[in-house]
This record gives sequence, structure tokens and C-alpha cells, in this order.
Amino acid sequence: MPAITLPDGSVRSFDGPVTGTTIAASIGPGLAKAALAMCIDGKLVDLSTEVDRDSLIRFITRKDDAALEMIRHDTAHVLAEAVQSLWPGTQVTIGPSIKDGFYYDFFRNEPFTPDDFEAIEIRMREIIAANAPFEREVWERDAAIHYFENKGERFKAELIRDLPESEAISIYRQGEWLDLCRGPHLRSTGDVGAAFKLMKVAGAYWRGDHRNPMLTRIYGTAWRDRKELDAHLLQLEEAEKRDHRRIGREMDLFHIQEEAVGQIFWHAKGWRLYTVLQDYMRRAQTRGGYQEVRTPQLVDRALWEASGHWDKYREHMFIASVEDEDKTLALKPMNCPCHVQIFRHGLRSYRELPLRMAEFGACHRYEPSGALHGIMRVRGFTQDDAHIFCTEDQVASEIAAFVAMLDEVYRDLGFEGFRVKFSDRPESRAGSDESWDKAEDALKNACDLANVPYELNPGEGAFYGPKLEFVLTDAIGRDWQCGTVQVDYVLPERLDASYIGEDSNRHRPVMVHRAILGSFERFIGILIEQYAGKFPLWLAPVQVVVASIITDAEPYAQEVASSLRAKGMQVEVDGRNEKINAKIREHSLARVPVILVVGRREAEERKVAMRRLGGASQEILSLDEALSTLSAEATPPDVRRLQNL
Repeated sequence: MPAITLPDGSVRSFDGPVTGTTIAASIGPGLAKAALAMCIDGKLVDLSTEVDRDSLIRFITRKDDAALEMIRHDTAHVLAEAVQSLWPGTQVTIGPSIKDGFYYDFFRNEPFTPDDFEAIEIRMREIIAANAPFEREVWERDAAIHYFENKGERFKAELIRDLPESEAISIYRQGEWLDLCRGPHLRSTGDVGAAFKLMKVAGAYWRGDHRNPMLTRIYGTAWRDRKELDAHLLQLEEAEKRDHRRIGREMDLFHIQEEAVGQIFWHAKGWRLYTVLQDYMRRAQTRGGYQEVRTPQLVDRALWEASGHWDKYREHMFIASVEDEDKTLALKPMNCPCHVQIFRHGLRSYRELPLRMAEFGACHRYEPSGALHGIMRVRGFTQDDAHIFCTEDQVASEIAAFVAMLDEVYRDLGFEGFRVKFSDRPESRAGSDESWDKAEDALKNACDLANVPYELNPGEGAFYGPKLEFVLTDAIGRDWQCGTVQVDYVLPERLDASYIGEDSNRHRPVMVHRAILGSFERFIGILIEQYAGKFPLWLAPVQVVVASIITDAEPYAQEVASSLRAKGMQVEVDGRNEKINAKIREHSLARVPVILVVGRREAEERKVAMRRLGGASQEILSLDEALSTLSAEATPPDVRRLQNL
């Protein structure tokens, strides 16, 4: 006689085992119609699942995030049925939901192409209209293997063989079609709805191993309703316009080539953007009391073994052997163990704490070539990395100060606010439960002190400590996880870091790992897309172009440029024998924020005609007015604040 407790605290009792469908109907016809699935004591399950014990139940309706993930999962099943009905003999492999959509991998002698999408989508809509219920069945392992092998589905048979012996073989049927799946699912194919679209195809090796057969992966997107789908497609269209790779070419910022896969050739303009951002971050860290250091890039594996990174990150490390010394070195994938070495060099006193150590550290990590993406995901990058060595009593206040610093940086760079995810202890971790309890409590106290709300991200902490992840939302609504802060009791212990306390005894410091940008390369990519290349004047790689109308104005154009450069601005002169409208169009396409046009009259009157990027008109200013206005705008916001004190 199970007693069902609902989220509002009310309790309903039933004479025997009861399904979620029956429970929802007992509450009311509205819920019976809206409920798509349910959570039993926090676990998401099918609505048809029987409840035979006292439980806390929450029903999932279409507005819930869990429902959106299920819609995407079920759309993948509908896709697979559609493909096999149109092309019999095609083998299905796996088809999970992913961010914003789903994919399914297929094995077929002739790969699919986008030209196939129209026919597939038509068939998918027919399957959805049939409204076949999703029905879960549990099969005997050998029977399931035999079934799929007889159908020619060797990939499914292999998946079943590799499942743990203790795991039930769960099969979901939708009409006459079925698939191996853990579930859960919606009530029927009709619950998927019509808000989906197939997006692209790609190659993918079976189980990600290049030694295995190549599959065709069909990607799609699925949403709760047409309004959400249209908004997503519009966002994708806008993202395409803002793609940092295209804008990087148009602005001549950087390039990447085969001879240095995953590494960036910064051109003069791109490097100027990089150094302006780095100088800004250096000033912020100096104001925050950080000491800047520099550590080696090649470090003996013994240090990585001692820190625990060798076991966790070895597959992502680039290794170098020194034969005459019989040594194995690794290009550092992160800076933290090296910073501990600086802390350990000499005797430290409690009076030195907190010790804030920062480095613009060049790091390298192996990323598969298929995962690389412009300058967003690379193999060689620079972190705005820092580590704070402090006492337990100082952790909360140090993190609160860091959050305030991070907030100021993000606002200066054009991002209004952020979300915070709290990632607690993962299953595979170093350190004792006691140290993890202290680290997690310290992070929570810091959030309270900084008045920062957070959402829980269970089990996603680093192997050495819990972390806060700071998520930005850009101009077109996309989320970017950038900053992090982690509390670490493990590395100081493993690498034997200590300080002399006020009691004259040795103590372990707490190590706080923190970054604001994450990596310069990725963050610059985010900035390019945030602004669509139309940077505020202080960040722009080329801030002003002085364009002459006639040859006679060339000397004055050079004088204007020299005056602007004397104010510290990045200026180019365009004295070509071209029509002025053509010059304006070219520099506007290159996203130069300001064009100063000068002709004979401007030279005689010592004025300039100022055109701003995106503006339809020009403003006539004296040279002195233009110099004053532009030099003020080109002053970085942190410097401007200091000037106004």
C-alpha cells in the first residue's frame, strides 16, 4: 500500500503498486494530460513505471528541462526508425541527446548527405503522427544478442555483450520498431512534437576509435515548440555571422595551418588585441595584490606523478624524451604544480599569507583533431592562471575578493553579470572526505560572503577539489563557461608545501586555484563573437584610419595620425589614390571603429570629418576636439576609473 508524497507535501495512498499514469489521473485530468514522465525519489523514470513503495514523486511536464532532454532523446529514436524504414539494411549504433539537440550514428555503405534530410524529416513526422507508445521490455542477454545479430545489427550486439552482467537489457519499442536503450522515454512518439530539424552530417568512428568502421552521424536539434526552434535557428544564423574564424580572416587577426595543428599564428593586429587584453589583466592582478611569476614549460614527469596529474592527464600531455639523461619530460598542461615549487623554495611564514601568485602560463594539451575549433579549442594556449596560498581562515575572504575582481573584469569586457555552478566532489578523487568537506564548506561560505547564488553541478569537481564555474551569456544568448575557482587541500599535501605558523610549527597552506578568462585564446574568440568584431575603441586592433580625399591632403593626414599616436592610439593612414567611398567601405568591412576623413578644406581649417562604424553620417570636429574625444574613448575602463578618482 504505497504512500505517494507530492512536492506540495500532500500524500496519496493506493491499495497496491500503481503507475505514474494512474497517480497523475488521480490528481486531476489536467495533470494526466500534461505529465510526460516522473521523478521517483529524484530519479527520472517513465510514466508507466510501477511504484510499489512509499515514494516522493514529482511529475515532469513539457516546461521542465528534463522534458526537453527527453524530447531530444526520443527524437533520436524517431530519426533511427525513419532512416531504417527508408533505407533497410542500415545499422543503427548510438543516438544520445546533446546540448541543443541530438545525433544518431549509422553504418551504411553509402554515407548520408544533407540531400537526404527532406525525406527523413517527412518520415519522422509520419512516425510522430502515429503516436505509438514507448514501451519498455527487459530481455534475456543471449536472446537480445541473438535478435540483433539475426537482424544484421552487429553494433547493437556488441554493445549488449559489453554491458555489465548485472545490468538489465532494456529494450524500448515504438510500434513495430525497437531499440536497445536504458530510457527513460516520453509516453509516445506523439509527445516528441514537430519542433525539430536535421542540421548536418559528419563522420564518426565507431566508439571513437580510428581503427573501427567509419559511421555517418546525423545531427539534429529539437525543442519543446516551434517558437523555441525558430529562436534557436535564428541564434545559429547570427552565430554564423559572428564566427570568429571568418571575422579573424576579415580583420587579419590570426591564422592556423597544418604545420602547427591546434596552435595559432597571431598576426600584428591580432597580437595587438591579445596584448591589450593581457595588459588589462596584468593591471587588474597588480591591483589585486598578485605577484607575477614565470615557470618552465618542460617539466620532468616525476613532478606530474607526485601531483597526481600523470595518472589523470597523461593522455592529454605532449611528451619529450631526453635520451642522454634518460629523462621523460612533459610540456605542462597546467601551471599549478610549478607554482607549488615556487612556494616551496625557501621557508615561508604565516606573515606572507595570503600569497597570490599569477602567471600568464603557456600550456599545451593534446586535443583530437576533430575536437579543435578555431582559436576556441586549441592545443597551445595561455592561461590567466593564479594560485592563492592561504590559511583556512582566509579562504572565504580571498574567494570573495576574487569574485569581485572577476565581476569587474567581465563588466569592463562587455558582459553584464554571470551565473555560477557549484561543482562538488567527483567519484574519482584524491584526498580524504574530511578535506573535501572543508573545501566544499569554504566555497559555500565564500559564496555567502560574496552574495553569489549558485546552482549545483553534482560530481563535476576537479580530482583535487570542488570548484565554482562562472558562466557568461553573450550578445546572442549563448552560454560560455570561462572563470573558475577551486579550493585544494590535496596538492599542498602531495607536493609537501608548508609554512611556519604563529605557533612556530609547520602547517599546510590551502591552495586556491583561480582563473578569470580561462585561456586568452578562447576568450578572445568569445570576444570576437560577442562584438562581431566591432570592438569598443580601447580594445580595437586598429582604432582609427585617417583617409585622405586628395593627394594634397596626405601631409595633413600624416600629421593627424602622428597626433593620435602620440596619445597612444593605433592608427593607420590610407593615402591611396582611391575614391573616398571605396576607402570607407573597405575599412568598415575591416571593422575599424573610427575613420577620419581629411581633404583640402579639413587641412586648411585643421578639422576632421569623423565617421563611426555603423553610423550613417559624419561629424565635423576640430583636430583638438577629435584628439580629446578619441583619446578618452581609447582609455581602458580600469585606467579611466583611476583617472576619475
